[in-house]
Order: sequence, then C-alpha cells, then structure tokens
Amino acid sequence: MKRHAARWGKLLIGTSLFASLICVGVAVLMWSQVGSAEVGPYAAWLAMLPLAVMAISALFMIRGYAVTADEILIERPLWSTRLARNQLQSAVVDPAVLRGSIRLFGNGGFFSFTGVFQSKKLGRYRAYVTDPARCVILRFSDRVVVVSPADPEAFIRDVMNRR
Repeated sequence: MKRHAARWGKLLIGTSLFASLICVGVAVLMWSQVGSAEVGPYAAWLAMLPLAVMAISALFMIRGYAVTADEILIERPLWSTRLARNQLQSAVVDPAVLRGSIRLFGNGGFFSFTGVFQSKKLGRYRAYVTDPARCVILRFSDRVVVVSPADPEAFIRDVMNRR
C-alpha cells in the first residue's frame, strides 16, 4: 500500500478556521443565555448544535489517500471510501478544475471540499479535496472523481501503475 498525504491548502485552512470560530462563538453566546426565561428549556440543546455541526464536519475530512493493488482509498477519520482501480481509465492533474463548479450536495470548505459537484468541463463529479491547487481528475468507467494528494504527479504514477 502506498500512502499519499492530503495537505490542507490556504483556502481550506481559512474557511475551516472561520467556520470553527463562528460555531464556537455562537455556541458560547447561546450557552450564556441558558437559564434565561426568554430562551426556554431547549437552550442548552440549541447551544450544542453548532458544536455538533463542527464535529460532524470533522468526521468527513480527508486524512489522506492510499493506493493498493486493487483500490484507491480516500481515508477519513473513521472509514475509507473505496474506488476500484480496475475501472480507472485516466488520471490528470488540473489545479483549476474546481473553478466554475457548483456544489450540488456536500461540504464547501469546513475541513474539506467534499460532495457532489457539477461543472461544464466534467459534468457531475465527486470531490474529495483538501487543496484545490493540487487537484487530480480520476476518470472511471462509470464516474469522475477529483482528489488532491500532496504530490499529484507521484499519486498519478502510483494509481496508473498496473503491476
């Protein structure tokens, strides 16, 4: 198994930091109102909601990518998404691939850029990205996936090597 890091780009660091500060700030502000007659009995639960959003987003972050003889693994904190290498047709570096894309469903920068996206160039695709400047387009027989390993060229060599 060959592992590839998923380094965070400046955009992901900035959006994750900003979103985390907002979630913590809102939680602290709401928690300060617990016990107040105006907010009611559910204030404590509502105060924890922004922290729950933060925790759930963290579960979907991309930790790295691994290439085995049969699969490409997109590693998350608690599981890995598996892509069959025998269906891989091509792999190309494209640092501009996310530009002009529309997020249909997913996360737009809170610990990762993940989900289903649409663009004129690729059509509908899945993204598992931490640094938009290091994107690799993986074309499979039945889908398109975009990933962002720390060293895109080394990643492509590993996934295209058919030992």
